[in-house]
Amino acid sequence: MDYKYFKNAVEITKMIMEKTISPGNTVIDCTVGKGNDTINLAKLVGPHGRVYGFDIQKTAIKLSEEKLKNENLLERVILINDGHENLSKHISVSENVSFVVFNLGYLPEGDHSIITKTETTLIALKESLSILVHGGILLVTCYPGHDGGREEMENVEKFLLNLNQKEYSTLKFQFINQINNPPILYGVEKNNY
Repeated sequence: MDYKYFKNAVEITKMIMEKTISPGNTVIDCTVGKGNDTINLAKLVGPHGRVYGFDIQKTAIKLSEEKLKNENLLERVILINDGHENLSKHISVSENVSFVVFNLGYLPEGDHSIITKTETTLIALKESLSILVHGGILLVTCYPGHDGGREEMENVEKFLLNLNQKEYSTLKFQFINQINNPPILYGVEKNNY
């Protein structure tokens, strides 16, 4: 199965990144994982931009650091071995963050018992929206197919559903004819006033 535009939530995320991130931007990857989003972000922000990458697992941070070194992109990225719920301890509003991405769940090929948690994800979403510039974008990919994933997705959706429509435009990308609980992508644009 190979489609051009609607392949999966990860590919849609990449398309949105490419359309919305400009050289010189400051962006956040709230779930570094294997470093793929972090690398894409580093390429898009260019040599004068900045990527902040968070992950609670040292394994993910080390793996991403190596990949970034191999791509000569490490100088654009600050990797932080901490939970995304603590992002305001590391990043201030003055950073002018224009884009935030979350890829929830567990580290692929890692310990599947270590997952993102509803409580910390909701804190991180609130903090992300508070530091996001007007006109900025936040993307969240949820994986309802693993233990704890459906609960997290439902709570993320409830939180986003209740955002004030005068301040945020929020949408949901969901594949409705695919089996095995495909990931769901949520997008938020902060009002540009």
